[in-house]
Amino acid sequence: MKDISLHLLDIIRNSTAAGARNIKVQILADINEDELRIIIEDDGIGMDNELLERVTNPFTTTRTTRKIGMGIPLLKASAEMSSGELKIDSVKGKGTVVCATFKISHIDRPPLGDIASTMTGLIAAEPEIEFILNLNSDNGSFKFDTTEIKEKLGGVPINEIEVVYWIREFIEEGIKSIFGGVLDEIDS
Repeated sequence: MKDISLHLLDIIRNSTAAGARNIKVQILADINEDELRIIIEDDGIGMDNELLERVTNPFTTTRTTRKIGMGIPLLKASAEMSSGELKIDSVKGKGTVVCATFKISHIDRPPLGDIASTMTGLIAAEPEIEFILNLNSDNGSFKFDTTEIKEKLGGVPINEIEVVYWIREFIEEGIKSIFGGVLDEIDS
């Protein structure tokens, strides 16, 4: 995949397919450690130890429509190509945490991509799911929480077009303020 937002989309779609009702995404840039960390945490059905051991193999999938699953193996390959790693913790019946790390300065690190559009599309498509997006760097932190937004909307659907446009712009502003000047692909 050409950027991290596409990896996020794929992993979060796995979470929704696994019945997750709450999904937390954290994107953390630590300049001193030269590390970008992406964490996706859900409360879906989780995986047993047998599936967890095989999940990074592209020929392991729970889908019945095809015999391969490329999302997690591709994320693992992207992380490892940029001197990072992929860790997955899961408990059957409780949920899953996927953590990918990348060396920020590595030439093979994929760019963030359009995180705002990815998150907005997921929120619009799955309005019943609660999403939290946390961004952190040396520039500060940013939090977006659909539960808080829904409360402020007072009954207006979160996937109403005007709300969707506002969400996208709000997340874009958060990304620029937190990662602008920290990650070279973000315009400050």
